[in-house]
Order: sequence, then structure tokens, then C-alpha cells
Amino acid sequence: MRVSVVYWSGTGNTQTMAKAVAEGIADAGAEAVVTEVGEADAAALASENVFALGCPSMGVEQLEESEMEPFVEALEPHVSGKKVLLFGSYGWGDGEWMRDWTRRMRDAGAVLVREDGVIANEAPDEEALDECRSAGKELASDT
Repeated sequence: MRVSVVYWSGTGNTQTMAKAVAEGIADAGAEAVVTEVGEADAAALASENVFALGCPSMGVEQLEESEMEPFVEALEPHVSGKKVLLFGSYGWGDGEWMRDWTRRMRDAGAVLVREDGVIANEAPDEEALDECRSAGKELASDT
């Protein structure tokens, strides 16, 4: 089983989280395919039943606008019934961007692995990376 992990990262923090999610997927016995969003195909991902999306908080607590937001917009009509993990980092605020994103995906019918997503303030510490690994393992289980 292959599980895609698609992310956008400006400073490398969300990329580090994506790699930890991939480790958890591998620990569950699946193959993780980690891809930067600029190299990903929303139509291809829409055909998958299980995947992870990562993006840090940008601007006024929103998804990155030039690549990730259009990707999520294209994917959103196709997430109903799909098992999805959302993750990312933030440098200020209180995580509103993740609450908005999880609500948006839940409203579109996605089955979220972590109801509140997985977030890290600034660079993910070991506790946040462990949470990413655990969520990745859960994402890949029962696939």
C-alpha cells in the first residue's frame, strides 16, 4: 500500500513533519510517497483513499496562497469518505489556520485521522515529531 504525503514548507519545519509522518507510515508497513505540493497532481491524489496534507500557517493564519490553497481547492470536492491527515507548523497565533482547515475538510466529507490536525509551534520538537509518526502510522493502518 502506498500513502501520499503532500506538503508545502517555507522554512523546512513542515517538511520535517512530513518526513516524520512518512516514518510512521513506513512503521505501519506501507510505502510513503512524500511530495512537495508544486510537484503533486491534485487529480491523481483525488483517486487515492488515504493521504496526508501539510502546510504551515501563513499570513493571517491561512494556507500558503500560491501553491497549497489552489491544490486544496482542486482536491476538496473529492475528499468525501477519504482518510486524511492534516499537519503543519506555525510561528504566531493560536492555530486558527488548522482549525479552519480541519473544519473545511470535515465539511467536505473527509474522515480526519486527527480531528484537530497535528501542529507544531516553530520547529517541531521531539514530542511533535512523535505525534507526526503516530498519526502517520494510524493513517496507514487498516488500508
